[in-house]
This record gives sequence, structure tokens and C-alpha cells, in this order.
Amino acid sequence: MLTFRELYNRLVKASFNNNLDNEIEDIRQNCAYNEEDLNQILHPENYPSVIRTGACDSCTSENKPACEVACLFSAIKRDEDGKVVVDQDDCTGCGRCLEVCENKGLVERKDLLPILDLVHSKSVPVYAMIAPAFNGQFTLDVTAGKLRSAFKCLGFYGMLEVALFADILTLKEALEFDRTIKEDKDFMLTSCCCPIWVAMIKKIYHELIPHMPPSVSPMVACGRAIKKIHPDAVTVFIGPCIAKKAEAKEPDIKDAVDYVLTFQEIKELFDIAEIDFSQLPEDLRDHSSKAGRIYAKTGGVSQAVQSTLNRLNPDRKIKLRATQANGAVECKQLLKEIMDGNIKSNFMEGMGCVGGCVGGPKAIIPYKEGTEHVNDYGELAQYKTPIDNPHVIELLNQLGFDTISDFLERDNLFIRKFAKPAEKN
Repeated sequence: MLTFRELYNRLVKASFNNNLDNEIEDIRQNCAYNEEDLNQILHPENYPSVIRTGACDSCTSENKPACEVACLFSAIKRDEDGKVVVDQDDCTGCGRCLEVCENKGLVERKDLLPILDLVHSKSVPVYAMIAPAFNGQFTLDVTAGKLRSAFKCLGFYGMLEVALFADILTLKEALEFDRTIKEDKDFMLTSCCCPIWVAMIKKIYHELIPHMPPSVSPMVACGRAIKKIHPDAVTVFIGPCIAKKAEAKEPDIKDAVDYVLTFQEIKELFDIAEIDFSQLPEDLRDHSSKAGRIYAKTGGVSQAVQSTLNRLNPDRKIKLRATQANGAVECKQLLKEIMDGNIKSNFMEGMGCVGGCVGGPKAIIPYKEGTEHVNDYGELAQYKTPIDNPHVIELLNQLGFDTISDFLERDNLFIRKFAKPAEKN
């Protein structure tokens, strides 16, 4: 019996070599395999961010399996036959279940095959959107410029750093803070970065939704901007996060990002393609500021908004006082404290993974090492804040925002409406 991983590896290599149909036929005629595993690989658009593979059938847990115990959102359940199932409505894609699964029966949805089909066909421009946590993930020699060249070698039309859109969201959240925090009792929950933090507020602590500024994530902002300028484009986000696969399918923002790959998935593709980064040209385009680049670490969003607010309104009477929750457990603790009235700050940042995005379940290097690389990359930025970054102003103008006040008052591109989840029957 082919395992899910064995099946996936064969299909990806065949797809890369334009031989997918023949490989599928060979597997069906000559191999023992799980039909649902095959469908999940070939048609990922029909499945949630965390999928159950055939290996789940060999789970021997008599009581609650480890995956169910680890889930913070009660998304792991048992069906009438006692088999583990993942509730698509409740699952946020945090990845905790994958980490504890004894049989490796739960895996993240694999979106690579339809992307390979698109880049081979060249029927539409396919854009790679690389997360701010990329620096150092593929070795330090793999710069943003070399990554851009590598994606073009694979058939992508181009690559954008999502850090530029983290700049835009930093500016938006700094403006929101300056507008809404008028008294010492006021506070704001940053909403623009981590889907696990956002899901925790929406699903469990929804009374706090009014304190969330209506901002999309940098990933969604990037996807929407690309599609506004190039309406026929296909957008592919690449990062260390499984939860982004779930975020991309949320009803109010599903227009922005077509596919999500992890760093590990794209590294496997680089390996199959035998990309030699040392031989690639260096693309020197550099558009993001330090503020956008440091989003990838816990505390980065707070630091970015703080420095931008200082540039916007240096004489502000009520200063930004930030608190960070580092990891899903701390996120839950912080939100409970707020609900209990124990509020010590006016700007709360939550990161669902320890270390921030660099600690995501599909990061390639340890989060402490990733944090160092994020800090170094931030210091290399030509601009310190989005206020100083002419590329931010140029892009906003291209998207129809003539002034900063326009951006705050009539933005319909970078906002979302957070609503209380519907009650289940």
C-alpha cells in the first residue's frame, strides 16, 4: 500500500515532468493505494487545510487520540465508526494535531499539483507571494532576488515580498490606533497578521471583536492588490504556516489568494527542479521597510506599529503600550485576561506559534535562528517605516488612494468585517 507521502512524491515528480496522466494510470493499474489520498492530492480545492489520510485508519487510541487532545478549537472529532475526522468549520489549520499525530495520518492540504498545471500551461500569470519569514529558510545565500529568479525558472510570472504589504497594513493599523485610542481605558487587538489569533477571537472570545481594527492580513492585501492590477492573475502565497491555507478560504476574503504553499513544499519543488541558487541572477529590487520585514517574529507587529505611530504623531499624549502573546497557549491566556478585565496595555498582539511566523509548523529552520535572520534582514532595509518608504506611497496611488486620509477613510481593498460566528444547531 502506497503511503500518502509516497503517492504525493510520485505525483509531484510526474507533474513537474509533464507526465502526470501516465503516472496516475500506472498507479491505478499496478499499485495498492488509498483512493481518497489520491483525490486529496489531485483536487486539493475540495478539502480543508488539514486532511485525514489513510494512515488514520491504523490509529490505535482507545480514548481521545493525541490529535483531539491537542486541538484548541475542538475541530478533531470521531464519526459513528470511531474514526478521526476534521471538522472543516472549526479547524483553523494551526497544525498542533499534525505535531502529535502518532501515525502521521493527519497532514496539511497539498496545493502543488494544480499550481504546476497552471505554470506549465502559461495560460494565466501566476504570482508567488513570499512571506516575511523567508529570510534564511533556504540558506542565507538565497536572497529575495535569487528567490525571484528561482520562481521565474519554475514558470511563475513574478514574485512579490509580502513584507511590502505588511508595510501597508502597519500604516493602516497605526492610523487606526491614532484615531480610536483616545483615553487610557481604550485598547486595540491587532488583527492583521496571525490567522490563529484572529480565529481564537472570532470563535471563542467574540465579545472582543469590536476592539479589532477591520484589517485584512498582509497575505490577503498582497493578493487583492495583484488582482486589482492584473485581474486575470493567479496568486500563490508561500510561508511557514498551515493556518494560511484555511485563511485563504474564508468566505469574506477568498477572492484574494488562490493557493497556499508552505516553505517545505516549495523547497521540495526546488529540489525536484534541481535549482542551483548559486547560478541564478540576483534581482536587486527592494521595496519593503524594516517595519514590514519584522512582522515574521513575535513582537514585530507591535514594534512596526510603534515606530510608524511615532513618525505619524510624535507628540501623541497617549503612547502605544504593547503586550505580546507568544504561541497559542499564551494567546488564549491573554484573551482570557482581557475578558476578565485585567487590561494592562492598549495594543495587544497575538502570535499563534512560539516565536511568531518563524516558528510556524512548516518552517525549515528553528525559530530562534529564524528570528535572528528576520532581525538582520530588517536592519538591512533602506527605509525604517512605511511613512519613509516611497514604494508604499507609489503603490497606494496606483491602487487609487491619493492621500493617507483616503487610505483610512475610503479603503475597501484592505478591510474585512469581523462578525460573530453563527450558532450551530
